[in-house]
Amino acid sequence: MALQKKSFSLSGHRTSVALEAEFWTVLDREAATAKQSLAGLVADIDKTRGTRPLASALRLAALAAAAHRH
Repeated sequence: MALQKKSFSLSGHRTSVALEAEFWTVLDREAATAKQSLAGLVADIDKTRGTRPLASALRLAALAAAAHRH
């Protein structure tokens, strides 16, 4: 699985995150369901991740969203 890198502006700083395409697909779907941009969803996750790395927090959010749909 190749990683796809996406860049975001979080708390006034640019950051890039590399995730597998499957995780981005789930996160894109969740953002659309919530009627927000992917950047907005990532910012929301960033605010609540604590000390966990952003990539890990995004993967966990995607897994939780996928599990919730089933």
